[in-house]
Amino acid sequence: MLPSSYNSILVAFSLIVAILASYTALNMAARVSSTRGRAALLWLVGGSFAMGLGIWSMHFVGMLAFSLPIPLGYDLGLTLLSLLIAIGSSAFALWMVCQRDMPKMHLMLGALLMGAGIAAMHYTGMAAMQMTPQVVYVPWILVLSVVIAVVASGAALWIAFRLRGDSEHVFYARIGASLVMGCAIVGMHYTGMAAAQFPIDSFCGAANSGIDAKWLAIVVIVVTFAVFAIALIISMLDARTSILASSLDEANSELVQLALHDNLTKLPNRILLDDRLDQAIQKATRDGRNFAVLFMDLDGFKAVNDIYGHHVGDKLLEEVAQRILDTKRSEDTAARLGGDEFVLLIDPGEPEDAAVLAQRLIESLGKPYEMGRNTLHISASIGVAVYPGDGETAHELMVNADAAMYHSKEAGRNCYSFFESKMNANAHEQLKLQQELLGALDRNEFILHYQPKMIAPAGPMIGVEALLRWQSPERGMVPPDAFLPLAERTGLIVSIGNWVIDEACRQLKVWHQQGNADWSIAVNLSTVQLGHPGLVDAVRSTLQKHDLPPSCLILEVTESTAMRDAESSLVILDELTSLGVSISIDDFGTGYSSLLYLKRLPANELKIDRGFVTELAQGNDDAAIVSAIIALGKTLGLKIVAEGVETAEQQDLLTRLGCDTLQGFYLGRPVAPELLFSSLAAAKAKLAAEASADEPSR
Repeated sequence: MLPSSYNSILVAFSLIVAILASYTALNMAARVSSTRGRAALLWLVGGSFAMGLGIWSMHFVGMLAFSLPIPLGYDLGLTLLSLLIAIGSSAFALWMVCQRDMPKMHLMLGALLMGAGIAAMHYTGMAAMQMTPQVVYVPWILVLSVVIAVVASGAALWIAFRLRGDSEHVFYARIGASLVMGCAIVGMHYTGMAAAQFPIDSFCGAANSGIDAKWLAIVVIVVTFAVFAIALIISMLDARTSILASSLDEANSELVQLALHDNLTKLPNRILLDDRLDQAIQKATRDGRNFAVLFMDLDGFKAVNDIYGHHVGDKLLEEVAQRILDTKRSEDTAARLGGDEFVLLIDPGEPEDAAVLAQRLIESLGKPYEMGRNTLHISASIGVAVYPGDGETAHELMVNADAAMYHSKEAGRNCYSFFESKMNANAHEQLKLQQELLGALDRNEFILHYQPKMIAPAGPMIGVEALLRWQSPERGMVPPDAFLPLAERTGLIVSIGNWVIDEACRQLKVWHQQGNADWSIAVNLSTVQLGHPGLVDAVRSTLQKHDLPPSCLILEVTESTAMRDAESSLVILDELTSLGVSISIDDFGTGYSSLLYLKRLPANELKIDRGFVTELAQGNDDAAIVSAIIALGKTLGLKIVAEGVETAEQQDLLTRLGCDTLQGFYLGRPVAPELLFSSLAAAKAKLAAEASADEPSR
């Protein structure tokens, strides 16, 4: 289920609204019962709207206090319907209270009808979110919320009936009763919210077509202020007027705070940052000074969110915000734009000051984060734009600082870069490439090429490795290193990776049906894929879909990927091997493996990185390293695969060193599936010709 959270300030504000609405209702009940004829009717109508608006406002302030990690909105029709239900229930309650007497049966029937009305208002308001799939309600909590609504309604009717007259002590009695009624209303609402559970793949249908949460916030605030105003007008002769006015000002200040600051980190948000930027531009123009904008993006944050969950990600963002506040100077402005993007607005005397501060931020944000029993490691890429040289408007400065940040990403991350004009062209190119990549999967532009894996030294072939290619209509054949890093950053790698697994298994099934049932297929997994919670289910369903034995699928995980978060990787890899899938440790020797973790990894295969094979020659250091890797792998019971075999000498030496399987251009290039058999025949003929040519010299 999706994780949810509440804004404590808005929760408190909803309680205040409920109490004020209750106090208003008690005052209105007194006015209705003390008047006759048309005046009583007007008080009844006015009281119904005041009380209904108050209850409805409390409900939607509570809804605004509730947040999910997805955009939310509300359907206009259902939202208005919930308001009408609240007003109708209030009208019924006031009518009941103004009766001459209230027998127990009338009280019980009134409590049941009014409680049903309040519950109907609440769950109609929930339905206005138009969630897909539908919200799942915990039955016993749902029933409990309705029971609370009925009991609270009965108590409210009884209290209002008893306090409808005017006496010396009725004011204090109404205050106490308002507290009880307000808590009961709030208890029903949050019990109803506790009953709601939102499936992981939920999305809000009203987020785009319904009322935006920001606009709904304005409406609710206006309605709430109206309830406050009515309460003040009715109680203007009361000695507590000044206290209510003070509460209103405090609530208004809290709302302004919420509007201008990030809810999670409490840093200024984009609205307040834009205002500070405009002020800085005016001041710098007037004084002939400069200032700098530091645009920060966290490296590796998405992987933390995917692996540990959004609750850990939120705590990490809070810690990042605190480190930024601890690092910046008092006159600087730190803001969060959203996600893992932060901005620091500084007023340096010289650009060197910005460089010093950027380096301090990198060092501070790069230190380990202790999150419970987990130690997390992230870093920051920072782009710096200086006014006025890098932009004369707030928009230009932000765009150019963003472009410099992406340059830092491409330069290896965990560094800072000052903006240069050429970066804009590269940023625009990256944005264009991203837009093209977004639709590439839907347009069937991805293809797989397959490279043979041979039993050393020259066969037979026991399987292939699936290699992704992008056939772009505008760019032609795009190499993987040009688009895969972008797919990783944007999260597209998950859907692309699932497609690769599915297509590779589909093609392998075809080859099996052609009589090659002993072939296997290897597919590479990225860091993001390995940490994605849906990986195991995706692999399981794909194997079932194509009716393939799990042992014929080999998932290749780089050494660095597996060791990035070794404990989490072990859990995922164990689940995969429990399906029967084989695991291969790719690019071995280039990462930072711990032999303790390597021993625990449920791998079947160890793949020697091509960097050791390329310069391989008898007696050199690479030969000694390869020999040591093979010995280690054999000790751990792993099959040894060497990739990047391009010469007969490498083929011969790797075979003598003990490699089980060879892969490389010398034995077969990556080709489209329809060319695989002809390519194998050509490679076999070439090897035979070379062997024949070498025969006389032997």
